[in-house]
Amino acid sequence: MSITITAAVSRQTGQPFSLETLELEDPRDNEVLVRIVATGICHSDLHMRNAPDRVPKPIVLGHEGAGVVERVGKAVKKVQPGDHVVITFDSCGACPNCTKGHAAYCQFLRRHAFSGARADGSTALSSNGEVIHSHFFGQSSFASYSICTERNVVPVDHTLPLSLLGPLGCGIQTGAGAMINSLKVGAGDRVAVLGSGSVGLAGVMAARVAGAATIVAVDLQANRLALADELGATHTLNGGEDDLPGRLQAIAPHGYDAILDTTGHVGLIKQAVAALAAFGVCGLVNTVSGADIHANILDLVRGGRSVRGIHQGDSVPEIFIPKLIELYKQGRFPFDKLIRFYEFADINQAMEDMHAGTTIKPVIRISAQP
Repeated sequence: MSITITAAVSRQTGQPFSLETLELEDPRDNEVLVRIVATGICHSDLHMRNAPDRVPKPIVLGHEGAGVVERVGKAVKKVQPGDHVVITFDSCGACPNCTKGHAAYCQFLRRHAFSGARADGSTALSSNGEVIHSHFFGQSSFASYSICTERNVVPVDHTLPLSLLGPLGCGIQTGAGAMINSLKVGAGDRVAVLGSGSVGLAGVMAARVAGAATIVAVDLQANRLALADELGATHTLNGGEDDLPGRLQAIAPHGYDAILDTTGHVGLIKQAVAALAAFGVCGLVNTVSGADIHANILDLVRGGRSVRGIHQGDSVPEIFIPKLIELYKQGRFPFDKLIRFYEFADINQAMEDMHAGTTIKPVIRISAQP
């Protein structure tokens, strides 16, 4: 059995999405059918659309969905029809990393996020017999309906607008989790965030919640730096101006306890490592360039400094997303200030605006809030 849906399909590398009518299978025993109310757009969606070999095409992308559970498979216990959910990354639940509570580092992440299919190789989408790849990040939420697994849906408060909540499933939890879970920023710490997009600004807000005394935001765009200042940065620096290392040192002469890089820029990462205090950590979340970095081993050893990769903010979504929602309700984590809404028909414009930097976090409205 299947239902008819509308989805944004990526058919050719680097080309705009086409809105198409597709068939979506009914949920299997461990799956959940979600009516998508809204979905955020992440830079990963843009990169997968533009990359020739990262995901198979044609495919429906989208991995920051939020919506209402319509149907569940007979083995599903976590949610039931009518529940409001945020959809996050999928994982196997059985590998050593998953069983230790580190599902963000699932050993089968590629299969569950980027294969364009279920674990058994099947897809949930088709168009008049043509295979359309599905299950991107376990959801493919650039669509009016999405098939997810029980593992990657997170029940959320019915009183909040679902149109806001989708970005918590990836970009926002990545930035906030990097500060709180991974870098373990605490009261009085000195931190810097390189890049003031949605991930970086989530990091700024989380550092403020954690009580950091010095929060430096670095970016090239004045409007983003102004927003970083509003959201809790104590200092803002334009990374395009001369002597960024000197300006960073002037703010924190003894170095930084934590630096979060969201840019993937090798030159900036090397400067960040050099700016760390003793026992400081530089966290890396941008996976796009895949470049090699080099560090002075003597400086790392003598100062107990380290560099580490961070995926999905080391978060356990069922625990961390509700915490972020509670902070938002208290007015302490105003991630809504990052969001600009677009209609589904304008998804390609939203992509272009994000790429140009004029929109920090585009969110596509797909159906009405209940």
